Amino acid sequence: MNEKMEAVLEVKNLRKKFKEFELKIEDLEIPKGFATALIGENGAGKTTLLNCLSGVRLDYQGEIKYFGKYVNDEREKPENQVRESIGCAGPSGYFLSHWTVAQVADMGDLLYEHFHKEHFWKLCDDLNVLPGGKWGTKISALSDGNQMKLMLASVFARDTRLLLLDEPTSPLDPLMRDRLCRMLQEYLEAGRGEHTVLFSTHNVSDMEAVTDYCVIIEQGKVVEKGFVEDLKEKYILIKGEREDLEAARPAMFQVSESKYGFEGICLAKDLDQLAGLSVSKETPSLFQISVAVLKKYTAIA
Repeated sequence: MNEKMEAVLEVKNLRKKFKEFELKIEDLEIPKGFATALIGENGAGKTTLLNCLSGVRLDYQGEIKYFGKYVNDEREKPENQVRESIGCAGPSGYFLSHWTVAQVADMGDLLYEHFHKEHFWKLCDDLNVLPGGKWGTKISALSDGNQMKLMLASVFARDTRLLLLDEPTSPLDPLMRDRLCRMLQEYLEAGRGEHTVLFSTHNVSDMEAVTDYCVIIEQGKVVEKGFVEDLKEKYILIKGEREDLEAARPAMFQVSESKYGFEGICLAKDLDQLAGLSVSKETPSLFQISVAVLKKYTAIA
């Protein structure tokens, strides 16, 4: 995609330092109207970044701009409707464990101007959050998967322009992951270019069908980003015979070998270096690109 994209989030010189880790995002834009996947190893900084973007964390340095005009603490002013426009869900900490499902609905109605209670109950039914409809059930009594479904129901029951989802698929079964993909696609389509989704995930293969843009983060820094279709032109999947491995290795971005041959990723700009070798060239999946990039930058020995 060559046209200038409009950003719904713009991050400049973001810093959040912990004792043994620092999130350090120099320059990052999340495109408006698309689904962006935030990919990285455990501890890479994905949750910290999402917490800064959502306002869960305010103890950071740097600038975050929302919807092209609101910066940092302007997000907190009610008249700007920034918080009203953002829906957040994650694996823990969003609901108090002693709340009941009915109280979740009441709190949503109290906290957000455009929370639709009837739609919330319908989503709970559709997602089978509580078989039998026992709305007095406490959050702590729900499985991790049903807690996540409850959070998703509360988010999708609101009128929002931006969803920030931290590992939404991690506790979900395969059928619910597929359902979530459809929900995200429907949300984007309903927005007609005004709705945006940013989600972190380890289930890259499951979420590839709904992913338009990708940000790969490693050791607190962005190491790759771009529209998926562009990344699939930048990186090429190479397969070859074992006897050609050493000749091919200097041109490979990342490569793995077995007794049968080798397979890896080559940058398109380096393909000429493989001329004369008996190798096959394929379009990689987002999963294969992500693994190659993470292996290139990982701190794991």
